[in-house]
Amino acid sequence: MTAAQPDDGSFRIDTTRPHPARMYDLFLGGKDNYPVDEELARKVLAIEPNVPSLARMNRAFMQRATRWQAQRGIRQFLDIGTGIPTSPNLHQVAQEVAPDARIVYCDNDPIVLAHAEALLRSTPEGAVDYVQADARDSAAIIERASKTLDFTQPVGLFLVALLHFVSDEDGAQDIVSELVSHLAPGSYLVITHATHDFRPRDTEQVGSLYKSGSASLHTRSRARYEEFFTGLELVEPGIVTGDEWHPEVGFPVEDPENIIKAGYLAVARKP
Repeated sequence: MTAAQPDDGSFRIDTTRPHPARMYDLFLGGKDNYPVDEELARKVLAIEPNVPSLARMNRAFMQRATRWQAQRGIRQFLDIGTGIPTSPNLHQVAQEVAPDARIVYCDNDPIVLAHAEALLRSTPEGAVDYVQADARDSAAIIERASKTLDFTQPVGLFLVALLHFVSDEDGAQDIVSELVSHLAPGSYLVITHATHDFRPRDTEQVGSLYKSGSASLHTRSRARYEEFFTGLELVEPGIVTGDEWHPEVGFPVEDPENIIKAGYLAVARKP
């Protein structure tokens, strides 16, 4: 695997400010984080102790959505905002079903790049690549990803726990629209997103904590979330808030009793 990245030194690991990718790794039980990440994570957990359960649910949904698509013939996947690799990662799930699957990961945290170099290994039949880029630079992502993926054929596009770190002013909707415009018919869009619909006070407090780090939290209502899928066909059961999306595919949540309503999950097909 080769990782496409800028060569101007603009991507450096900043250990002085918490980063959502490293905090997500911590919530999943990983060790690839720094004291500054742990400090902010403790404050988040003091408000919402079920965040690790939510992270595991989110992860399990990603794995089910990957397997579900691979079982239906999708052989190309683009995962933007991938985070630090946690086994089984998207490429492992996809290539277990289809060894010839081709996957491109994208993130803007250099620590993710460091682990991608070491951990994201492909089957001989398939391919795995990594693009170091900001999600807001859609053109660069598509250009670099096209070295591995054929965008004239269907692609599974994953934006998992990403868009709630992108404000409307930074063009969250435009990012999705631009990326989807490059997808061939028969492609799928996967989005998970935090919401303030159910626990507005706690969500506001958590959002205030994230502002002290390297990212701000921009939760959205169900109506705003649904707008990301404009022009696409939602896959049954549509928009869900927990572990209800195709449980028959596998990857069950370990602690379903601790799952709370805090975000939306959905998959949609481009007609």
